[in-house]
Amino acid sequence: MDSYFVSLAAAAAISFYALFGTMFFNRKSRPLQKNKTVASSSLSLLAPQSSLPRNWIHHVFPSFHGADVRTNFLSHVLKELKSKAIDLFIDNDIERSKSIGPELIEAIRGSRIAILFFSKNYASSTWCLNELVEIMTCREEFGQTVISLFYEVDPTHVKKQTGDFGKVFKKTCVGKTKDEIQRWKHALTEVAQIAGFHSSNWKTEAKMIEVIAIDVSNKLNNFAPSNSNEVRKIGILGPLGIGKTTIARYLFNQHSQDFQLSVFMDNIKRN
Repeated sequence: MDSYFVSLAAAAAISFYALFGTMFFNRKSRPLQKNKTVASSSLSLLAPQSSLPRNWIHHVFPSFHGADVRTNFLSHVLKELKSKAIDLFIDNDIERSKSIGPELIEAIRGSRIAILFFSKNYASSTWCLNELVEIMTCREEFGQTVISLFYEVDPTHVKKQTGDFGKVFKKTCVGKTKDEIQRWKHALTEVAQIAGFHSSNWKTEAKMIEVIAIDVSNKLNNFAPSNSNEVRKIGILGPLGIGKTTIARYLFNQHSQDFQLSVFMDNIKRN
């Protein structure tokens, strides 16, 4: 019987937490303080979340040019993200072509966050450019979070399609329609205006990757329903001695830093 009540209480706590967010508090808007570097640098831009997809398939969708980053920078970033239990879509088994297929479109639309790894030859691939267009569409329509990483490439060159990045892009545009080229240019210009990570600004890749992983983790945590300013409550039910207070204290410790003022009051009994 005790194990039944333990399971019941745990299930109730998890269910209420998932539905109603953080307990007992009025949220006051302020940046996360877990990592001052991330909190102070506005590393990505959130679009208005007016019509978020109902079901998310993955935490993160990475868009990259494999030959540039797959075996070095990308592999280290993915390893760090996976160490934080962040689920990523990897397209190793998808045959590459000029256009992105339904499976890839579904993966992009089903990911909470898209990470764009801009490298010298990113624009040499129509596949990558079409991924970018779809990602920016999802940002506008679904409020998908987009994080841009500029690996050994100048963000200005991406924005204006100049420099070595621009030369590669112009070669890709040969023989393409005006509409297709315009979509690519618009997406490149728009994404380059999102504050991101530039590899030349970091002394070591290891530190950059560490901060990227923290930033992604914090953003995923912020997707909880507790982002509302409304008062929220959680009810944890069960007999004495099964750990209700322990569960409540754990949730408090996890989220109290998101508020200007917080207090945990236990052992409150009615007269």
